[in-house]
Amino acid sequence: MNNIKITLPDGSVREYPAGVTGHEIALSISEGLARNVLTAKVNGEVWESNRPINEDATVSLLTWRDEDGKQSFWHSSAHLLAEAVEALYPGTKFGIGPAIENGGFYYDIDTGDDVVINDEVLPKIEAKMIELAKQKNEFVRKEVSKADAIKYFTEKGDEYKLELIDRLEDGSITFYTQGNFTDLCRGGHIPNTGLIKAVKLTNVAGAYWLGQTDRKQLTRIYGITFPKQKELKEHLALVEEAKKRDHRKLGKELELFTFSERVGKGLPLWLPKGTLLRERLENFMRKAQIKAGYSPVVTPHIGSKKLYETSGHWEKYGEDSFQPIATPQEGEEFMLKPMNCPHHCEIYASKPRSYKDLPLRLAEFGTVYRYEQSGELHGLTRVRGFTQDDAHIFCMPEQVKEEFGKVIDLVLYVFNALGFEDYTAQISLRDPENKSKYFGKDEDWDQAEQAIIDVAAQKGLKTVTELGEAAFYGPKLDFMVKDALKRKWQLGTVQLDYQLPDRFQLEYIGSDNERHRPVMIHRAPFGSLERFIAVLTEHCAGKFPLWLAPEQIAILPISQKYHDYAQEVYTKLEENDIRGYIDERAETTGKKIAEAEVKKIPFMLIVGEREQEEGKVSIRIQGEGDKGSVTVDEFIKNFKEEAGAVLQF
Repeated sequence: MNNIKITLPDGSVREYPAGVTGHEIALSISEGLARNVLTAKVNGEVWESNRPINEDATVSLLTWRDEDGKQSFWHSSAHLLAEAVEALYPGTKFGIGPAIENGGFYYDIDTGDDVVINDEVLPKIEAKMIELAKQKNEFVRKEVSKADAIKYFTEKGDEYKLELIDRLEDGSITFYTQGNFTDLCRGGHIPNTGLIKAVKLTNVAGAYWLGQTDRKQLTRIYGITFPKQKELKEHLALVEEAKKRDHRKLGKELELFTFSERVGKGLPLWLPKGTLLRERLENFMRKAQIKAGYSPVVTPHIGSKKLYETSGHWEKYGEDSFQPIATPQEGEEFMLKPMNCPHHCEIYASKPRSYKDLPLRLAEFGTVYRYEQSGELHGLTRVRGFTQDDAHIFCMPEQVKEEFGKVIDLVLYVFNALGFEDYTAQISLRDPENKSKYFGKDEDWDQAEQAIIDVAAQKGLKTVTELGEAAFYGPKLDFMVKDALKRKWQLGTVQLDYQLPDRFQLEYIGSDNERHRPVMIHRAPFGSLERFIAVLTEHCAGKFPLWLAPEQIAILPISQKYHDYAQEVYTKLEENDIRGYIDERAETTGKKIAEAEVKKIPFMLIVGEREQEEGKVSIRIQGEGDKGSVTVDEFIKNFKEEAGAVLQF
């Protein structure tokens, strides 16, 4: 039998007989690893740990500690859910059942008109899942012909699986069977159902088949599973905490934003306090950008349809945009701006450029509009109108790595200032098996992808690589941030683009007096202000960093006699750019404190007779209680030191 070479994540290369499995590779390293391996990643694709590897390959052994390991665990759990549903409700038809990004899985099912699946029956399905899991049934992979796949699901009467099979090529179809349940699936799966020890089905929702509103609405069952009961208990505690931190709930309590059906779904209205929060974030970024050499620009909220045809956005994203707006002039159409980059290309093209002008860094807080489906809208994290802290850097090819590195520095500065410490940089590359999704020449893509890989390594970033996640015009570095509840969010992004400068015929005169094509870097450290504020609100439970809080102080006079002194203190604080209010209501000091606590005001300054006589304020810190009294000048000095500590770039 021939030997094959297996390259492990640390770069080491080992030889094994052809047909070796991930489990056997793990066993050759240590028995402990072999016990914990869930699946194996073979050349970027997740396989079962018992699936033979017959050619040289790069292999990662995935455990519960790996994100891909968890995803395969939850995907396998979706199959277990389907098996339980079919056992309890024979004749059920099945749509799709993937793992989901922030933990858990769902399965879309059709139980027919006679069976109703609601929250009340979830415990019954959970119990069946546990019963089946204890059977420790293996997930068995089988390659099937398209004809056999069609025959199997025709006999079952499952039109949803038949529709999925119709889209697949013969020779690429696999079935997976565990116990008495067989499903159409690519894999990969955990060794057996016995690894699933703890189950919680969380809720039931409606979901249109394949997300198309003109198709039948199926029942979607959501769930989460763990290899230990203790982990499920911890997860459920985090879920309860997440409910308290929900940015939609806190946004209402803190009076940050609202929505109106009359205005339109997915179009947030920013209230005064939320607007202050936005402005502080914008000013923070503007100052950092000025120091980094960016020039501010402003572009319209609409653009000619021809602009987006030139850029390629109409071809790639036209269906997801608000549809063109026809004007009285025949043949003239405009679009609500879905992207800022085409506008910035036109600014670059507005006059001749020399190599001496580069890099040219154009920055804009640009509002864009995309027609998200109604069912996908969610608070501020998924909206139809949002503002990006967008910038585009036009540079020479030899400047790419330096400029890309500077953008990474800016992104990390933002994360540090706002308390995001747990993040991974995702290197998003094109899908080598489906290059038709992307514009441009292979050599440009190869150069761009290698540049991102090199700079990420130079910066010492913790990275993962994802094939098929690139933009249509270039690869990118996406920053995946974990919040205080360990949920993962995609926030900042940096993209490298050789295509738009070519499509817009952008040029500069080089030192050789010849015409050259610039390279374009797209970047947005926040991503969008809406999504960023939503994530930040939940991350800090509405208790924003002091420098960012819309209201930083509340002055609480203990009676009307001290209103004048309270106003004197407030004026002095206001002169030092400290924001807040005086609570002059005829309420008890205790009630005023309680309400300021709910509003998450960082400092409550209580003033009465003693404070007035001594020129002081008594300090109470939100969530911490009384901290004694200081002079107003001492408070201002200490406040500025704390608020300004992170703002050094």
